[in-house]
Amino acid sequence: MRTEDLLAAIATGLWRWDSVSGAVSYDAEAARLVGLPAEAVTLPEAAARACFHPADWLEVKAIVELAVAEGTLAETRLRIVDEKGTVLRTVRTRSRPVPRTDGADGFHLLGTLQEVAEPLPGTTAGGTPVTGDWRRNREAFLLDAGRALAEAMSTAEVLRVAAGLSMPGFSPDGLTVFGVKGDRISLIGHHGPRVDAEHSFSDISVDTEYPAAEVVRTGRAVYLPSQEEYRGRFPAAWHRMRPLKRRSWAFLPLIVAGRTIGAWMAGFAHPVAFSPDERSVLTTIARMLAQALSRAALQETERELSDGLQRSMLPAAKPDIPGLTVAARYVPTGGGLQVGGDWYDVIALPSGRTALVIGDVQGHDVRAAGIMGQLRIAVRAYASEGHHPDAVLARASRFLCGLTDPGGDGADPRFATCLYMEVDPVAGTLDIARAGHPDPAVRLADGTMMIRPTAGGLPLGVDPEGDYPTTRVVLEPGETLLMCTDGLIETGGHDLETGWTRIRSVFEHPATATDGPHDLEALAEALVQAVHGPPSHHTTGPLADRREDDIALLLIRRDAEVCLVGPGSAPVRRTAITLAQAEPERIAGARRQLRDMLHDWADEDQVESAVLLLSEMVTNVLVHTDGDALLVAEVSGRRGSRRLRLDVADGSDELPHRRRPGELASSGRGLMLMEMLADAWGVDPRGDGKCIWYELHERAPEA
Repeated sequence: MRTEDLLAAIATGLWRWDSVSGAVSYDAEAARLVGLPAEAVTLPEAAARACFHPADWLEVKAIVELAVAEGTLAETRLRIVDEKGTVLRTVRTRSRPVPRTDGADGFHLLGTLQEVAEPLPGTTAGGTPVTGDWRRNREAFLLDAGRALAEAMSTAEVLRVAAGLSMPGFSPDGLTVFGVKGDRISLIGHHGPRVDAEHSFSDISVDTEYPAAEVVRTGRAVYLPSQEEYRGRFPAAWHRMRPLKRRSWAFLPLIVAGRTIGAWMAGFAHPVAFSPDERSVLTTIARMLAQALSRAALQETERELSDGLQRSMLPAAKPDIPGLTVAARYVPTGGGLQVGGDWYDVIALPSGRTALVIGDVQGHDVRAAGIMGQLRIAVRAYASEGHHPDAVLARASRFLCGLTDPGGDGADPRFATCLYMEVDPVAGTLDIARAGHPDPAVRLADGTMMIRPTAGGLPLGVDPEGDYPTTRVVLEPGETLLMCTDGLIETGGHDLETGWTRIRSVFEHPATATDGPHDLEALAEALVQAVHGPPSHHTTGPLADRREDDIALLLIRRDAEVCLVGPGSAPVRRTAITLAQAEPERIAGARRQLRDMLHDWADEDQVESAVLLLSEMVTNVLVHTDGDALLVAEVSGRRGSRRLRLDVADGSDELPHRRRPGELASSGRGLMLMEMLADAWGVDPRGDGKCIWYELHERAPEA
């Protein structure tokens, strides 16, 4: 007699469930029991689910997962319902998960169906113990536990969450998590009564007669509902555990992607029978705990890797430059990888001077970080050979062109912006070469911030034959210079204009009043916090996209108390700009610098007059001479009674003279404007040219 016929004779059917395809197959007797015609049939999962009460179908899935995890039988009762939800009969199923023979993941569930006497036919589907309050509390607990474990970002946080779990009806009083490394088991975390004997298992072999070791060896959970069972199964370990006075224990494997990464012990001060529902809760928690620990370990490894890479890419020690104080910051903010294309460096030069470099490689990925490291080394090598700033950037550009596109096929080319500065701390001169990078900003001795326009070329890696002119800037005693990447300016939806405005409010008004090195560190931290910290949420920019980018900055201050023009005088604001014949467009930058110097001038009309006179004087040099113009502007005195003096020097010996332009003439009114708008003006001949100057004395608008 066939097995199917024998089972049909005792009213028992066979069913089969494919966990991959979801197909459910019934023999004739099983089909009759679930309310279908009495013939063999294969149904999709949705059609098979319609034959059972919804709550019972969910229970089947939970029990099957438990049986798969433990390698045991799955046994439960199911209510068969019709289309109206009326219970037709109750059946009992016993099934076993069987691995697939085709090598695919998943399993086949093979089992039997047999009718039981309850409930009576004709009654409506009502509640059962599996859908009662305990079940609802369990589901709510698992949802909360899953959310809390998913939010934990480190191993310590995962262990704190696990220790705080309050399981419905059977909360453990102690938890221990073991990890596996090679053939050794180590203690990762512990919560609960601390007994030295328990920690004798903190570093043991996987062959030790201890429940956690057996769990790691077999991948199967070990449940010990009583002290007698613990003592009987693990006598060698029992005498060490006896002082804890616990009554029940559960040891479960922590499995990720089929690999056992550790074990989890839950100890109970009260007896626990470990029913299928309780084992299901523990198994689910163990699965979530294993995933959380694996994710946290991966994130910690990535952080350790990126932190190590970041440290290796930055200067090993804080630079010590006589006469200058330096502060630096690097904050990775633009992505999951905590290192990107931004970098800074401090290089000792053969001449005895010091070079400061800051740059930003396009992109925020592993390739950007790798290119950044190679470009940093190349710039350091060229600088150490003694090349001038323009030659260093020209060589670095050729190096990057060959590095990112060696075959000339245009595959993923990258460019980089860079600001290279050679510092002479004795004279206070800064020779700056710029490759597509933001200009530096200077805070004058009285606190005024000014952006220093510098000549520049294309970003590195764009044109292998590009030129990078050098600009000389003088850093006066007491002044502070800021070099930064665009992340400090544009993070948070800002453009260049609004970004510099946000930085100005912090740069001009630091929280500290003295000029010590700690104050420069505090200023660097304040700039980062204004852009990346909590205050940044109150200073979002006008752009809809709150773009995040890495932040790198260097602050250098020329050491001095203040720069004074005489005893009891106020600090002086001073700027110097060279305007070349080939660069008339820089007149607009000079006007902007003068406005920055006079940003707190009392009379706005005087500011407009000063800007107009500057334009007239500089344009006169560029139009009527063959040389460049050197502009020096200086503000001195106390606020409310200050004096602006602006000098424009050139190499021509020809002195300006008054003309009488007609009504339609486009020039010839420069000296007339000087007489009308300036409080004083003049022309000073020099041995190699002349200097024309004017002065404005600050006055209140109503005066």
